[in-house]
Amino acid sequence: MEYFEELTVGHTESFGRYEVTEDEIVSFAEQYDPQSFHTDADAARDSMFGGLVASGWHTAAMTMRLLVDEYIASSRALGAAGVDELRWRNPVKPGDVLTVETEIVETEPWDESRGLVHVAIETTNNDGVPVQTMTALVLWERKEA
Repeated sequence: MEYFEELTVGHTESFGRYEVTEDEIVSFAEQYDPQSFHTDADAARDSMFGGLVASGWHTAAMTMRLLVDEYIASSRALGAAGVDELRWRNPVKPGDVLTVETEIVETEPWDESRGLVHVAIETTNNDGVPVQTMTALVLWERKEA
């Protein structure tokens, strides 16, 4: 587990494998984003997507799950200060398998005990097509002075 001072701008990591199911898309959308192209396969066929697609917020949640399971839980990350430039690049469909790639793009001291790490995050589907991009602003533990 690296401290803030040990992180390197330009460092990349790829990880995760999350298979998206139709049931999960519908369940999430019924609770949080009940638009017909997320909740009704028949209605979704007539939408601009031509079929059922996951909510962008669901895509963000699945990305977060991959980040926690594969990266954050075993790191010295302390939490996020925010997210910049969240973009949903392409729809996520049932059967897609998501993976995540991270790149440290900037680091800056925050205070005596924490640093701020700007992490570019790209989520792709099983064809390597980007479905979401964002930059997370992550507070990171510093070495004790």
